[in-house]
This record gives sequence, C-alpha cells and structure tokens, in this order.
Amino acid sequence: MTPLRFIAIPTHIADFVRVHQKAPQYNHPAHSETAAGHGPCRLCLRVFRVGQEQRTLFTYNPFEGLEPLPLPGPVFIHKEHCERYSEDAGFPQDLRSYPLVLNVYAHGPKLLNQVFAAPNEAETRIEELLAQPSVDYIEVRDRQAGCFDFRVQR
Repeated sequence: MTPLRFIAIPTHIADFVRVHQKAPQYNHPAHSETAAGHGPCRLCLRVFRVGQEQRTLFTYNPFEGLEPLPLPGPVFIHKEHCERYSEDAGFPQDLRSYPLVLNVYAHGPKLLNQVFAAPNEAETRIEELLAQPSVDYIEVRDRQAGCFDFRVQR
C-alpha cells in the first residue's frame, strides 16, 4: 500500500489568523469563542473540549495552491498555539468515532464521488478510494456541519 499523507491547514495560515484576527485569503474578520462543538481544529486535527477551549472561526479555501477554483468555507482552529498535525501520522485518532464525508477528487477539480463514512469507517474507505488510479486526493469533511476538516493524498 502506498503511504498516505493526512494534510491539515498550513501553519502560516493559522499563525496569520491568530495574529491579525482575520482570514488571510479573504481578509474576512475571524471570530473567537468558547468551543460549542467538537471541531476539529484544522491545524492539529484534535477535537475541541466543548465549553473548555477557545477556538477561532475564519474563512478558508482548501483548494488554494491545489486547484484554480476556490471553494471557501468556515473552519476552526485553537485560539492558542498548537502544533500542526504530522502528515505521516496516519488517520487522526480524535476523528475515528465521527461520521465523515469523503469528497473524492481528480485534479481539475473533478468531483468523482462523495462517500458518507460511518464512525470508525473513514480510514478504510479512504485507503480503498485512494487505491483507484483515477483518484488524486480526498477532502474529508464533517458530516454534521459539512465543513472542510483535512485532505488526504498519496
């Protein structure tokens, strides 16, 4: 099996948001508040401790540098510093028990499939999907809110 990369947002994006309190790609204002949902943080890919941690909401385009068509949407990061998830760390442990949406793409961007993964199913489904030569990458999204969580590619 080909090793997979689990790609969180870039550190420089999170750093900019924390310093300037706005989205670097769009200059929309960012908003910080106590976590009311599990998240995850799009930088460290850990879920938020609801009612305990501060999180910052901002607009993010996960296709920047990958595709010419933007697809911006809301994402959260920890308000305070956290480390970016290591791309070679495998499927994020904190997200295994959540239902997820796997948007399967070929470059273009061409949406090839949209797979609804039940809790504890996403990792296996991702491996099966990326074994197909026509698939270039997968966008993992939260199934409840629909927003971008991270990208997976070979």
